[in-house]
Amino acid sequence: MQKFAPITDKLNPQIAAKKIFSLIKNEMALVETEYERQASSNIQVINYLGDYLRASGGKRVRPALLLLSTYAVGGNASKENAIRLATVMEMLHTATLVHDDIIDNANTRRNRASVNARFGNQSAVLMGDWLYMSAFETSLKERSLEILDILTRLTRKMTEGELIQLTMLGRTDIGEEDYFDILRRKTAFLFSACCEIGAILGGADKKTQNALRDYGMNLGVAFQLADDSLDFTADEDVLGKAAGADLLEGKLTYPLILLVKKKPEIKEKLDQIMRDGDYTVISRESVLELLETHHTLTETREMAYSFADKARKNLDVLTETEYRLALEDIPGYMIERAK
Repeated sequence: MQKFAPITDKLNPQIAAKKIFSLIKNEMALVETEYERQASSNIQVINYLGDYLRASGGKRVRPALLLLSTYAVGGNASKENAIRLATVMEMLHTATLVHDDIIDNANTRRNRASVNARFGNQSAVLMGDWLYMSAFETSLKERSLEILDILTRLTRKMTEGELIQLTMLGRTDIGEEDYFDILRRKTAFLFSACCEIGAILGGADKKTQNALRDYGMNLGVAFQLADDSLDFTADEDVLGKAAGADLLEGKLTYPLILLVKKKPEIKEKLDQIMRDGDYTVISRESVLELLETHHTLTETREMAYSFADKARKNLDVLTETEYRLALEDIPGYMIERAK
């Protein structure tokens, strides 16, 4: 089979993303229209909160994965059910972000005030719940027990991940096994579900469905590892929140887990940062310098690349089309943006 060089080997991440998502430009416009329709209500406050959330933007990676997966297995992603389910995945993702920001006491999301900071925790909780229920109500129109089972299992996994993470906030003794367990539940299962549902909608056989499911899981892990690097290396405009915020929220990300293993004496200062909620005891710049000195950011990116390679290999079951090539390029784009 002829192999093509990934887009991300040739172009910067912004251009790569533009080329990847241009394949489904029209479909993504339909998703935006469907999102607005699904999130509408005859209750004025829900419409107001929904408009605020949609205006926050976002890359819409998850619905794009569902659409690309549907096309990659030979299906028609422009059909009504594919657009509808792609929108469901974005609504579930948005609901998760709303609830996460409440739990984390986050003040910003995508460079603007988070819903909880802007409208209060009560409104944010209820809006997140409303989005979850609306997403499931819409998914019922598919009349597919298989898809409903995936969505139910996904929601349970994400909730379990959040609960497990809560028990580990403020701890510096978290191991890699615990980290990856939380990562898969909170992040990767959603990527996996998008790709698996896309394959189902495209009429793929079970082997291909499983391959797309595994692709999404490996992609989700690579995405979060890259995000962990961004937390310390990117500026606020890229992150959409303050740099180094994860540690302030009591979360030990992968680069910091590796740093603790290499330099155990840093635990005391990291503990203090998480207790105080600021970088008074040691500056963020000093923590970044330690991460770079001990090469843990580099090791994190290398780990992300290893999962990206696994994701690409999962796609070997597919015929080589422009949609498969786009799926192959997405892992590299996600990691390259972390540089």
